[in-house]
Amino acid sequence: MADHNRCAFFYGTLMAPQVLHRVCHGSSDPENPIFATHQLQAYPAILHNHRRHRVKEADYPAVRPHDGSTVRGTYVTGLTDADIWRLDVFEGSEYSREKVNVRILTQVADEGGKGNVDGEEVEAETYIWSADPADLDENEWDFAEFQREKMRFWVGAEGAGEYAEVDEAVAAEQDGTGGRGANGHITSVLLEARKNDEVVKSAV
Repeated sequence: MADHNRCAFFYGTLMAPQVLHRVCHGSSDPENPIFATHQLQAYPAILHNHRRHRVKEADYPAVRPHDGSTVRGTYVTGLTDADIWRLDVFEGSEYSREKVNVRILTQVADEGGKGNVDGEEVEAETYIWSADPADLDENEWDFAEFQREKMRFWVGAEGAGEYAEVDEAVAAEQDGTGGRGANGHITSVLLEARKNDEVVKSAV
C-alpha cells in the first residue's frame, strides 16, 4: 500500500497544480481520473530565512538560505514515496532535497505583499539550490508572471520537454508507482470504467 505521509514545500513552478500533477501522476489534465484518486492537500505557507531567486535563462526559481528573507509558497501533504522519487528526477542535480520548517499561513498577504499571518510550524522537504550561485539572478522570481506568460509552455503538448527525464525514468519502470502513473494499469482501468459509464449514460 502506498505511503501518503510525505510533505513538501514548493515555491516555484510546482505551486501550479497542473505542473505538480504532471510530475507526480503523468497528467496535467484535471479530467484525468488519476486526479480523483490522489490525496494531495495544499496550504499557503512561508519559509523564513531563505531567499528566492530567478535562475538565469530559465522559467523556474531557486531558493538558498538568507537571514531575514522569506519565501511564500505552498505546503503540500499526502505525497507518496513514489511522488518524491519523481520530484527528485524532475528537480535534477542542481537541487538537493532538504528538511525545513515552514509556517502555515492563517492569513495571506494582499497584492502589496503585506498581511501574512504565520500559524502552525510544520516540517517539510524542499529543494534547495546546490549548484553554482553565479547561475542565479538577484531578482525575485514572480509566480503570477509565470502563470501569465510561461504556464502554457509547461502544460499540454508544448510542455512535454520539461518532463522528459521523468517520463523516461517512468518508461524504464523505475518509479514504483504500482500502476498509478498516467500510463499505468490502474489509470487504464479507471479510464475504461469512465468510458463504460459514459456509454451507459448515453443509452439512457
